Amino acid sequence: MKLLVVTSLAEHADKVAEMLTRSGVTIFSRTETIGFKETHRPNMLDSWYGSSNGKYNSVFFFSFTSKESAQKMLQAIDECNLEKKNRFPVRGFILAVETSTINE
Repeated sequence: MKLLVVTSLAEHADKVAEMLTRSGVTIFSRTETIGFKETHRPNMLDSWYGSSNGKYNSVFFFSFTSKESAQKMLQAIDECNLEKKNRFPVRGFILAVETSTINE
């Protein structure tokens, strides 16, 4: 069993949920969060008539799933990121679950 964690901007949440399902991850949780991206190079145009304050509406998806489904999801994320070339790409992580209370 693996713990799959996926992060993305909230505006891509439906696409990520669709990718999870296509990857065989049919049971997952979603939580809303605020992401921050601070840049160290100030751009004078960024403050002209208001702009982003470095806060972004983001989502986390979590699922306890098989290694195969988790790997399929990471592959789907890589393909999506290559296709979209988004400034804020979808990120995926697979963590090992050493023990659990789930009887399989």
